[in-house]
Amino acid sequence: MSSPIPNGPGRLSPANASAAGRAESAEAEVRWRPARHARRLLTLALAGLLLATLTRRPEFAGLAAPALLLLGAGRPGLPTRFLVRTRLASSQLYEGEVGALDVTVDDSELDTRWVLQAGRGVEPASATAVNGAAARFEFTVPRWGRRQLGSVTLVLHDRWRLAEGRVAFELPGVDCYPYPAVQRTRVVLSRLPNRLGEHAARVAGEGTEFTGVREYVPGDRQRAINWPATTRRGRLQVNTFAAERSQDIVLVMDATSDVGTPGSSALDLGLRGAAGAAQAYLDGRDRVGVICYQWGGARWLAPSLGRRQVYKIIDTMLAADAGWARGDAFSRLPRAALPPGSLVVVFSPLLDQRFVETLRDMRERGFALFVVDVLNTQPPARRAFTDAMTSRIWQMEQQAIRFSLRELGVPVVHWDGAEPLDLPLAPYTRRPLVAHR
Repeated sequence: MSSPIPNGPGRLSPANASAAGRAESAEAEVRWRPARHARRLLTLALAGLLLATLTRRPEFAGLAAPALLLLGAGRPGLPTRFLVRTRLASSQLYEGEVGALDVTVDDSELDTRWVLQAGRGVEPASATAVNGAAARFEFTVPRWGRRQLGSVTLVLHDRWRLAEGRVAFELPGVDCYPYPAVQRTRVVLSRLPNRLGEHAARVAGEGTEFTGVREYVPGDRQRAINWPATTRRGRLQVNTFAAERSQDIVLVMDATSDVGTPGSSALDLGLRGAAGAAQAYLDGRDRVGVICYQWGGARWLAPSLGRRQVYKIIDTMLAADAGWARGDAFSRLPRAALPPGSLVVVFSPLLDQRFVETLRDMRERGFALFVVDVLNTQPPARRAFTDAMTSRIWQMEQQAIRFSLRELGVPVVHWDGAEPLDLPLAPYTRRPLVAHR
């Protein structure tokens, strides 16, 4: 896939010093060869000389004279090396977001043409030539992952277009983040740790959510007195409010099974859902961590606060695109990865029986679990009786897995990836989630 930019001679303009992103520079060697125009002139000169020799008529040699004069006028001392500079507008972008790449070379009065060879998983959007020595390429990455942008070839011609030079150089890579799912509401546990946050707890405190009135006791603040209630009852009454607490959220990504078409597979939906949930809970000032689970090991990030935690979580999950290192078993993770009393939100197609057993073990250990089913595909339908029977048995096994989790008190909701996460979570976001032990 290429995107050529023809351009005339020009001079390099200074790079934009305020551009945000990563800048790199490297020297590249120019390989010069006769251009197509030079080969045509040479063919014309040889044809005139051959015709004059065969016909013994010297006037035919005059046809070769202009071509030979042009070939002899080629400018000597063409540059053999160029300093190439590349600058990414941003080395991190989301799926479908348009990124920009600026490429420049040393000052040159040569005719130039830029050609972009896009890497795997990168789609060129547009190309704009700033001048002869600089160009800007815009691109998109349809699917998440760490992608190499490819390479750029700079085609050079001298003043008479008799020599052609090529400069090829590799482009840096970008991190494409999964586009976060839309989630505005949050699942809140009924029991929250004694830590300041934005969720209304069941205990009284210095919050903003009104819970009722009670009789005044020495030590209450005067501004909390409810004067209408005091007038009716004849005794001082004060307003009571719910305490505001935060909670620990651990997002569990199941990468043991990835089924479905690329772009809407179980792993794609799981990553987008986890990214959206991380943003939603971090906006509520909760501590959020992640555990990415695969056979033989897991990558984990301890719960923490702040907007930067979103990108740390996504960077941890992006490792699924390049393979996973073997590590400790899931049940042996440090306590920092699974704090006691935390809410564990699982994104999984529930296809791996061992992973399901791990979820049951976590539930029996007292963790509050919430499962988002991201299975969005079915086995292909076939007419053979054995194939239909196998498909039916598989569907019954899947139903049994989900039923057994619900019997343990683990809510299981299905998400198709197209609608916001708020819709399947609606029955559990209207009231606190009670985790029975």
